[in-house]
Amino acid sequence: MLKLKSTFVPAAKRAASALDKHGFQVTTYARPQDLLITRGNNSKLYDDVHNKEYIDFTAGIAVTSLGHSNPGVAKILCDQSQKLIHSSNLYYNPECLELSEKIVSKTKEFGGQFDCTKVFLCNSGTEANEAALKFAKKHGIQLNPQKQGIVAFQNAFHGRTMGALSVTSNPKYRTPFGDLIPGVSFLNIHDELTTLADFISSKKDEIAGLIVEPIQGEGGVFPIDADKLVGLKKICAENDVVVIYDEIQCGMGRTGKLWAHAYLPKEAHPDIFTSAKALGNGYPIAATMVNDKINDALQVGDHGTTYGGNPLGCAISNYVLDVIGDEKFLQEVNRKGELLTSRLKQLQKKFPEHITDVRGKGLIIGAEFAEAPKELIQKARENGLLIITAGKSTVRFVPPLTITDDEIEQGLSIFEKAVEDVYA
Repeated sequence: MLKLKSTFVPAAKRAASALDKHGFQVTTYARPQDLLITRGNNSKLYDDVHNKEYIDFTAGIAVTSLGHSNPGVAKILCDQSQKLIHSSNLYYNPECLELSEKIVSKTKEFGGQFDCTKVFLCNSGTEANEAALKFAKKHGIQLNPQKQGIVAFQNAFHGRTMGALSVTSNPKYRTPFGDLIPGVSFLNIHDELTTLADFISSKKDEIAGLIVEPIQGEGGVFPIDADKLVGLKKICAENDVVVIYDEIQCGMGRTGKLWAHAYLPKEAHPDIFTSAKALGNGYPIAATMVNDKINDALQVGDHGTTYGGNPLGCAISNYVLDVIGDEKFLQEVNRKGELLTSRLKQLQKKFPEHITDVRGKGLIIGAEFAEAPKELIQKARENGLLIITAGKSTVRFVPPLTITDDEIEQGLSIFEKAVEDVYA
């Protein structure tokens, strides 16, 4: 572990005092008690209280794609906050209008949803998915008052609010909260298309929408086969079922394309897709994108948000989208992803009984282990690397897209040592 001669002594003392107050937080997360993040710089995080430096392979769970304390984001925060932070959705603001147009134009420029026309701006991924579900249900009800159901998939994660939780299959998240939104059916994404088609067509008068992640993130980093997504869209189109792609985690350049579904042919493109996380590089902002078919089902007052589309968040997101929505930048994401994947597969050859699979696209990569890697996560942290899990036994690699080659190599060396210490 690299020891720092911190120049942040006063701040460190204040932070140490703050750590004593952790007991005032509601019981939600299990956090390590020996780690208090006080500052960051690109792909590194610092704990000035314990005098430690970490390479960050988590990016705030795929959020800070342009790195921690990004200078461009910091400047916009400063400049825009002195001009206008919030004005409500009773009025237009230029930053919101610019961002909406930019999302639509860059989506089409970089091969995303070809018929995307409208954007709803909100504050978090779960809000974006809530909007998508409401929009799908509104469209279905206009066709048939009974057409309100949603198809979701096992192993998926779409959020923790009641609607988004209702289409999240994991009992760990659902069971403690009792009855959720009715009319949700969970299918197995690995079933044959004929099986999925039979179910959807048999209930076409009851199903309004289908929601799926092009890459299941929290479920274990599982890319969904392109042919399966093409087939699902065809089935849904034939039965007037709205298709929603959840790109909260896998979108915004994470896969090496602006949107994960940009790898797919047009016939697989969704009616609605959602984005958050990296859209604001840490500032809370999210978006739900729709085509005219969906927008035509909506009326003034059907949905809304107080903070969504605020000038500060939109100014930041305009900058983030300009940086990530660049072909050379995305090429670099793919190159770095190949470097990281190559090293992980080499490590897999050394420990084939413990590392059973390496999968993903761009810089969203999962290394599947034969058992839950809790001890491995702790050992890596002790040695100066922050990594997180996904699913039951997957180590998830989602570093900042701006991470350097040296930081990738250094982080993987720490990870390899941790694997050796735990499994050798």
